[in-house]
Amino acid sequence: MYEWNEMVQLMIDWVDDNLGETPTLLEMSQQLGYSPYYCTKQFHLVTGMTLRDYVWMRRISRVAMELRDTNERILDVAVMYGFSSQEAMTRAFVKAFGVSPNVYRRSKHPIQLKVRTEVFSPYHYSMKEQDTMDNSRVQPVEVKMEFIPAHKFIGLWDIDTDNYGDFWGNDHNCDEISGTLESMSSRTLLGQLGQTAGWFYEKGRKGYLYGIPVPMDDIGDIPEGMQHKLIPDSEYIVFYHPPYHYLQDNWPVMQAVEELAWNFDPRTLGYVWDEEQKQDYQRHFPEGYGYAVLRPVKKMEV
Repeated sequence: MYEWNEMVQLMIDWVDDNLGETPTLLEMSQQLGYSPYYCTKQFHLVTGMTLRDYVWMRRISRVAMELRDTNERILDVAVMYGFSSQEAMTRAFVKAFGVSPNVYRRSKHPIQLKVRTEVFSPYHYSMKEQDTMDNSRVQPVEVKMEFIPAHKFIGLWDIDTDNYGDFWGNDHNCDEISGTLESMSSRTLLGQLGQTAGWFYEKGRKGYLYGIPVPMDDIGDIPEGMQHKLIPDSEYIVFYHPPYHYLQDNWPVMQAVEELAWNFDPRTLGYVWDEEQKQDYQRHFPEGYGYAVLRPVKKMEV
């Protein structure tokens, strides 16, 4: 049933791996064993956009990241990503982001990048391979302490949702928000993983948040529609599972971590929860970092 979700994900992966080499439809279709026509038809059916448009947006988004993060000459970046000239790349950049490469490099104003599309998830994998959701691969959840300095958090807070899936289903455009935050990733608080989700509390209710943590001295622009809040420094109890196979083990890993996080008694470590002016965080980077829930605490009064 989900064969083409998996195949389109392979197309997406192949495009990302070959953006600097001007990938052709014929080359990709040969790698997958399907005709070019069938590949383009199924790509559009599954993602809602043409393969050509997806490649174009991913390439120009990668150009923006090169301009933001390196000192490469604009001409060299154009050549690196297959443009016939600097002028051709400039026209594409202005069309995509409404600003020239030179202006963007100087200002680093938030723009909406096209992030890598995901159409084959652990949900699809579990439907395909019902016997692969094996809890025996889940390692014991680690409990440790981490200090996070005072910082700003830029993003969105939604008191009407308390989980990732419902957040994106509540009139928040995932592509727009994730793409804009991706363009700001160089501003992220040292040691953090970039785009971050979590929970906050308001008048006894629990809501969901999504954005990026940045240093207190960050003076960059706040994207339209987003806010920033000052988060005090704090000790956090971290409930952590090391890197794992995303498709096979995401659900059981997240379940194990969150079950411990929401039922843990911090008094066993000499702390109490301290979430009134702070917020809980998720770190979710399965193959690179793993999964963690971070909850702020303060020392128990003697």
